[in-house]
Amino acid sequence: MADKSEKTKARLPRGFADRSAEDIRAVEKMMATIRSVYELYGFEPADQPLIEYTDALGKFLPDQDRPNEGVFSFQDDDDQWLSLRYDLTAPTARFVAENYERLPKPYRSYRSGWVFRNEKPGPGRFRQFMQFDADTIGTPGVGEENAGRRLTVLRAIDKLDKLGPEGVKLLLGPGRWDGGKEGEGDFAKGAGLNNGQAEAVLLATARNAQVGQDSMVSSNAIYQEGVGELATIEALVRAAGYGEDRIAMDRSVVRGLEYYTGPVFEAELLAEIPNEDGQIVRFGSVGGGGRYDGLVSRFRGEPVPATGFSIGVSRLMTALKNLGKLDASDVIAPVVVLVMDKDTDSLGRYQKMVASLRAAGIRSEMYLGGAGMKAQLKYADRRGCPVAIIQGGDERAKGELQIKDLIEGARMSAEITDNAEWRAVRPAQVTVAEGELVSEVRKILGAQAADRAKGGA
Repeated sequence: MADKSEKTKARLPRGFADRSAEDIRAVEKMMATIRSVYELYGFEPADQPLIEYTDALGKFLPDQDRPNEGVFSFQDDDDQWLSLRYDLTAPTARFVAENYERLPKPYRSYRSGWVFRNEKPGPGRFRQFMQFDADTIGTPGVGEENAGRRLTVLRAIDKLDKLGPEGVKLLLGPGRWDGGKEGEGDFAKGAGLNNGQAEAVLLATARNAQVGQDSMVSSNAIYQEGVGELATIEALVRAAGYGEDRIAMDRSVVRGLEYYTGPVFEAELLAEIPNEDGQIVRFGSVGGGGRYDGLVSRFRGEPVPATGFSIGVSRLMTALKNLGKLDASDVIAPVVVLVMDKDTDSLGRYQKMVASLRAAGIRSEMYLGGAGMKAQLKYADRRGCPVAIIQGGDERAKGELQIKDLIEGARMSAEITDNAEWRAVRPAQVTVAEGELVSEVRKILGAQAADRAKGGA
């Protein structure tokens, strides 16, 4: 006999999560809605594998010392590095580049699936999570001149919500100490802009900024081009019927500096959402995207315009569940056929009952295992089964079976104490001919559905 100390400990890896039936159904319900919107806007479904050649991913190119930095990687038998995808965009870029000549232009597609990040997990931060993307091959992006300094400026702008204009002004100029005073905390080196330039950047990125407010930035051709693109986008979304309460233009939003080359988009929930402790919190972003021309051009050596949007499925699901807007409780558990006798002939009869229910579109199952009737009914109760089918030797001899309304039975046992009253209400168990199985089960399920509708009204 094996030593108990040698047993493998059952443990979930950090940064990963098990999913319940309720969670899976809730996600599928939500994704069906997202999918219908993508389809409505003319996107076609597509899918790429979970594993790509590591150099194709682009963002986390492994070096010889740390091949797993940022991604989960392994080496194939031909010594090439492969990695689990860290998002859906990079595999899409590879697919477009590989099949560019045969794809329609613009190429509009959507995809969903798991992505993996080899990063330190934390609260709400997982190593495996689901995304749902939509991508379009579109128009060209901006250039890469003075990229290093530009990234420093953009990262500073991205901190407006956290640090405010004065804190960002320091990051645009000489730099900033985390503690707020010289020598306190870590020092973040600034972009080295002078005071006038920093003021111009803050003005140019203000939410309601207008071209021409400051001569230093308004005369810049790239600035004018960028603001012009945003103005065109705003005109199009307004023409489509989206007001400022739905889509706002905000020049201070900075995302995905590793590969976005133009306008970026972010979907933010503004509703008051309670967290797990019941506290009202600002949930923030549940999706985002932008122009990423550079990803496809890495493969082809020529500019290939592309724009994509990704929904954080797990994060959105959490928000909707906390708001009470994602309910999978309308899923009905299966009808269960109890196994009273275990001879071959009886098992065949039970299986035939299940088959007839399934043929009628009714979820059903035959109990598996060697437990007695009491344990089988307990199993059905734990599953939330609405109906149990019972046929012992006596019923079988008469060509009959018993149908037990488990929902009504539970209600009656909780609310009714008088035997006369018990007999007067809807019966919780009926005996019918075998041929009436489907019609009687439908009748009971219909009555249960009416009760649920009445209770929810």
